[in-house]
Amino acid sequence: MDTSRLGDTMLSEYAVFGVLLLAGFAFVAAAMAANAVLRPSAPSEAKGSTYECGVDPVGGDWAQVHIRFYVYAFLFVLFAVEAVFLFPWAAVFRAFGTAAAVEMGLFVGVLALGLAYAWRKGVLRWR
Repeated sequence: MDTSRLGDTMLSEYAVFGVLLLAGFAFVAAAMAANAVLRPSAPSEAKGSTYECGVDPVGGDWAQVHIRFYVYAFLFVLFAVEAVFLFPWAAVFRAFGTAAAVEMGLFVGVLALGLAYAWRKGVLRWR
């Protein structure tokens, strides 16, 4: 086997990859340059103001949010992910067997323990 020929082949494959990579960067650079040249530019005070669903902004821009909103969002995401895992598993439950049922029981059990902990700490109580 001619090793010099093998090296030439591998080098040419890297060269093709390099050319494609450079072409990709050139295409992105050309598109961004065309965007900068062709876009209209008419800045004004009205365009620079905050737009919130058609309502004029009132008050300051600083607002504090209570941590309970983040906790509710986190719990929602947690149980949504559980549903993403649980529904497909339930659709093919018979094909998996007993071992998979035990593993899914452990999965749901750990999430149930987390929910019980949050409930006991009063996180789910809206004040």
